[in-house]
Amino acid sequence: MPSRVLTSSFATKILVGLRGLALVVYLVLHVVGTLLVFMGPEFFNTYAHTLESNPLIPIIEVGLLLIFLVHVYKTIGIVLRNRRARPVAYAEKSMAGKPSRKTLASSTMILSGLWLLAFLALHVQAFRYGPEYDWPGGGRDLYRLEMENFANPFVVGFYVLSMLVVGAHLSHGISSAFQSLGIDHPAWTPRLIMAGKVFAGLVTVAFIFIALWAHFIGGVQV
Repeated sequence: MPSRVLTSSFATKILVGLRGLALVVYLVLHVVGTLLVFMGPEFFNTYAHTLESNPLIPIIEVGLLLIFLVHVYKTIGIVLRNRRARPVAYAEKSMAGKPSRKTLASSTMILSGLWLLAFLALHVQAFRYGPEYDWPGGGRDLYRLEMENFANPFVVGFYVLSMLVVGAHLSHGISSAFQSLGIDHPAWTPRLIMAGKVFAGLVTVAFIFIALWAHFIGGVQV
């Protein structure tokens, strides 16, 4: 009986919502840490070295990877199950008006999720397993690595495009996560939807600004 409850559609949606919010929390911490690059190489590398020297970091990274993969897998499962419930497709597709919450972002969640999965793999490969530059203060010179990566205009272009995908995914995903948790109220839901869009916009702008700054300004200072 307990296993049946945990695998039910209701429980699956709750778990998807919780995993989504956990990833949002990580994203906040990540963007805050990345913004420290504006403090200069010494400050940024000291912060990065302190973070990397924490023995819990590898465990946290593996946990986040599992959460992300399971989140993608379960989300795809929910979407496919919903489509099977309507085996006959609409004769003509169009954007629904109010009060429907269907948007371009909500209609492309699987595609944007798969894009972000590919982006994450490339991002980790570039920054986690990139060239090993030693920092005199100890650890890797991640500031130099970041500046070198963003010196490539193709890398910057792909990064900016990926951050726009992140923004689109978040703009729907945050409100959808709260809805999956049963938080759906006429007074609060519109505020949560707007808060999700504002948050998505701020995160997108912050990451894009970092990449453009590193490309046009930061790399010159190295």
